Amino acid sequence: MIIIKTLTNHIKPMVKIFESMRYHYEVSHLFEDFLELIAITISNSADRQQYEKREARYMQIIGKYKPEEANLFAKLWAMLIVALEDKPDDYLGQLFMELELYNSWKGQFFTPSDVARMMARMTLDEKFDDIMKEKGYVTVNEPTSGGGVTLIALYEEIKKRGYNPQQAMRVVAQDIDIKAVHMTYIQLSLLGVNIQVIHGDTLTLETRGVWKSPGYFLFAGRGIGVKEPVELVEVPEIESIEEITAFEKVEQLTLF
Repeated sequence: MIIIKTLTNHIKPMVKIFESMRYHYEVSHLFEDFLELIAITISNSADRQQYEKREARYMQIIGKYKPEEANLFAKLWAMLIVALEDKPDDYLGQLFMELELYNSWKGQFFTPSDVARMMARMTLDEKFDDIMKEKGYVTVNEPTSGGGVTLIALYEEIKKRGYNPQQAMRVVAQDIDIKAVHMTYIQLSLLGVNIQVIHGDTLTLETRGVWKSPGYFLFAGRGIGVKEPVELVEVPEIESIEEITAFEKVEQLTLF
């Protein structure tokens, strides 16, 4: 019942907006452009090194649309923010499924939220509290992030344990699909998580780009959970998949 309510209150109005533009554009292209526009907007608020290149790309994309159509993208973004504030969940993954885009994107499906929550509970074993007491944060590696559903579930589970996930999580995520990269980046950024999302192939170690959240820049050098402060430490900066092997590998939580 909860899932049905979520789809009705948050996803269906977003679906209607995409459907209203279907007569002029391919829905899969609309969704892809929406993701990239929002991801660039978030990135350019914090990552100055990537600003010029990504701003040029933003202008290239938005130039395809009329002003009233561009306003619909802004409305969709506002709806996503409201949804995440109401209850953190993989709304972009749900929207993907509701729009039936798996027909366009090689039969791609996203992990259901209930399964992701079970995985998060299994990941946070008895060692989690020990790490938090010692360091005040945990590092997390998600090798195939999809829309970020497992990370969002982990966010919620850490919150239930009495910690502030915005400060307690340091995340490196990867995905070979740029749309999935954008989905993870957008949703985890809006939740305030310290995350670096790598666009690349986890198996071949090919790296095509890195998206760093505002939370990465805000909490870089911090590891403060709500239970007790810890000494400030330096956060490693990940530029490629190869560097993940050196990223807190002893205490790192790997989602599966």
